[in-house]
Amino acid sequence: MRKATFNDKDLVVDILSQSFNENKSINFVVKQDKKRAQRVKTLMEYSFFTGMSSGAVYIDDTNLACAIFLHEKKTTLSSILWDLKLVFKVIGIKNVFNVLKREQEIAKNQPKSDFKHLWYLGVFPKSQGKGIGSKFLTDLLDFYKNDLIYLETSTLRNLPLYKRHGFSIINEINLGYKLFILKK
Repeated sequence: MRKATFNDKDLVVDILSQSFNENKSINFVVKQDKKRAQRVKTLMEYSFFTGMSSGAVYIDDTNLACAIFLHEKKTTLSSILWDLKLVFKVIGIKNVFNVLKREQEIAKNQPKSDFKHLWYLGVFPKSQGKGIGSKFLTDLLDFYKNDLIYLETSTLRNLPLYKRHGFSIINEINLGYKLFILKK
């Protein structure tokens, strides 16, 4: 496992765009129109930037998986410009209220104490089911062994993986789809 640099942006965006393409939570945020694929890519560029500036981005040893952790979101001129780009190029004006409401519901469930947010964990779809994500998650959790880790998932098939690694479901939010909140 290694920490990503800005030179890894295309790899990380590619992994996340492919692995989250059918994700219910992502599709809740992304405007569904003929530009959807580009909107997903722009969302992942936003996520990469946010991870690099307010947390950490990691790539596994095989370059087939990546993760973004948020530590503490920092507000800068650059982050404000990215937020505006997110609204206009990804979410769409009509969906902003729904996305803000979703973010408020998520924030209500976040721990009050210091924690690390496992925001994204993605593996190229063609490499899923081969233990790559599990090994990578083990490496990440070893690195963050002294921290409270928090995550959300709308992907039911990921729940057993997280449970095997010591996560427990602390809540379930219904947003028109089920969003599971977990911590370790």
